[in-house]
Amino acid sequence: MIINEVDIINQVLGGNAAAFRMIVDAYKDLIFTIVIKIVRNREEAEEVTQDTFLKAYHALSSFKNESKFSTWIYRIAYNTAISRTRKKVFVTSTIDEFVIENYSENAIQDTLEQLNENERLTVLRKAINELNNDEQFLINLFYFNKQSIDEICRITELTEANVKVKLHRIRKKIYVFMSNLLNKVNVEQGLKY
Repeated sequence: MIINEVDIINQVLGGNAAAFRMIVDAYKDLIFTIVIKIVRNREEAEEVTQDTFLKAYHALSSFKNESKFSTWIYRIAYNTAISRTRKKVFVTSTIDEFVIENYSENAIQDTLEQLNENERLTVLRKAINELNNDEQFLINLFYFNKQSIDEICRITELTEANVKVKLHRIRKKIYVFMSNLLNKVNVEQGLKY
């Protein structure tokens, strides 16, 4: 559904609160998708999504149309979700920084070429699930939501250089996770014979 956000915002600011429903309907699925990648719990993601729209409604007058409306509301969703996760302690897999910095991407590429597409996707999904919430969010924004580096900077309030470095390090981390998963599968298969 294509909507003219500026017209709707003007209607809401003019006193037609019901018009905000069109924004909710247009963005609820995208916001939920972003949020669930961060909080990793459906019920919590639903709450954070509702909180996001409530915050957006109350802050609507601060939207200055200097960036896309989607970028503005994604930023609210991101900040709301990150605030929620900071209240919890998550146990995530850690990888030695030395391993990440000195890892050869060619090694994993050679192994991946031996797998069919479905197997590659399965390994990739498992590797992405090993990332922490912030890392998953950045990967999802860039690759799955097709946000530009500039849009990601606006959403996360990170510098362009920081976003690029983080994406590079996250890709390397994914390669390490994928390598570990593939090695584990190879060892398990070797034990079966």
